[in-house]
Amino acid sequence: MRITIHYLLAVVGRVLQDALRVYVTLLKILIPALLIVKGLELLGMIEWLGAALAPLMSTLGLPEQMGVVWAAALFTNLYTAIAVFFQVVGETPLSVEQVTVLGALMLVGHSLPVEGAVAKRAGVPWWGTLVLRVGGALLLAWLLHCFYSYFGLLQAPVELVWQPSFSSAPTLSGWALAQLETLALIFVIILALIVLLKLLKRLGLERWIHLGLLPLLKLLGIGRSAANVTVIGFTLGLSYGAGLLIRDVQNGVLSKRDSTLALCFLGLCHSVIEDTLLILMLGADITGILWARLLFAVIVTAVIARWPKAAVKNKLLHHRPR
Repeated sequence: MRITIHYLLAVVGRVLQDALRVYVTLLKILIPALLIVKGLELLGMIEWLGAALAPLMSTLGLPEQMGVVWAAALFTNLYTAIAVFFQVVGETPLSVEQVTVLGALMLVGHSLPVEGAVAKRAGVPWWGTLVLRVGGALLLAWLLHCFYSYFGLLQAPVELVWQPSFSSAPTLSGWALAQLETLALIFVIILALIVLLKLLKRLGLERWIHLGLLPLLKLLGIGRSAANVTVIGFTLGLSYGAGLLIRDVQNGVLSKRDSTLALCFLGLCHSVIEDTLLILMLGADITGILWARLLFAVIVTAVIARWPKAAVKNKLLHHRPR
């Protein structure tokens, strides 16, 4: 019994140590990024960026007022952007197509200060994140707009089944408390993920996951060692997937190339459960915000992986984070 208890304590200790290592790495990235975002928000940068983005909205078939919605998504997160959306949409009727296009724009391009900092630590430079996330968001949204407009699809007015009641802006102390709660939840999720990964490996199920994902990973040009973290980032979010990618790169489990290609894919399509549900709540069509986004992410990542002797291959795939 004593040996069993010692063994269990040793296993728990190793799991906690692994989770803390990933968590501390993420904290060093997330805390400065969150503070910078709040500072930019207080300085009115969201409104300024919204005004700068307004002319682009007409190219995507959207009212200029939607520029501030995407600006809120780029600087902060989807929740803030959705709150801004509900404040603006009352004065600006939209079609299902327009909400779907806007949703695709927000799903690919959001939380850049935080998720860009995480991606940089994992191996993707800032310029790569900006080109991939902002350029990818604009390209996907434009393709969807052209497709829906040409075939006359989703032109009916959107019907909002739910609209929040807005309260006064949160205080700095309220904001700080909310961030602390989020950071604490992140540790719980990371710990649960590491336990799950070790359990899957122990039960021999990890190998079957790798085999099942092998065709997709091969298409993306990613090695099978990145299968687990790609699934985690795809379903739960970029920060969790990238946090585990950083760990695996540091431990020598993943190559820089596999890590970078996985991050390119996750940058375009991650957190498909929570984020997709949030945008569906706005009245978007699932074909545009989920299936088209997934197809777009696969094609773009496959092209990046196979682009011969290009600058992106020399600079992005072999970039070494400082």
